[in-house]
Amino acid sequence: MPAQFTEAVIEIIKSIPKGKVQTYGGISKLAGSPFGARQVVRILSSMSRKYNLPWHRVMNSKGEIQRINIDMYHEQIALLESEGIEFISEGKIDLEEYLWVKI
Repeated sequence: MPAQFTEAVIEIIKSIPKGKVQTYGGISKLAGSPFGARQVVRILSSMSRKYNLPWHRVMNSKGEIQRINIDMYHEQIALLESEGIEFISEGKIDLEEYLWVKI
């Protein structure tokens, strides 16, 4: 994974404002690699603590939270709700309302 892509992903994730989300694929496109969604997942899992990333603001292209770890799943829901994000069903939000579009 090129360092330039990793740095771009970190900066994009840091810039997602409270109350908004972005998708793994959206972040990879913004970072210059339209097919790098899996790399975004790896960067989030390995670097969130080191760079204090707002990991909870990243979800899949359907607006759903990944159910990899049940504790983190519930933590992500709580963090998003604390920022004013409302869920339309369990673990799913309306991306049309909450998707962050970088200008």
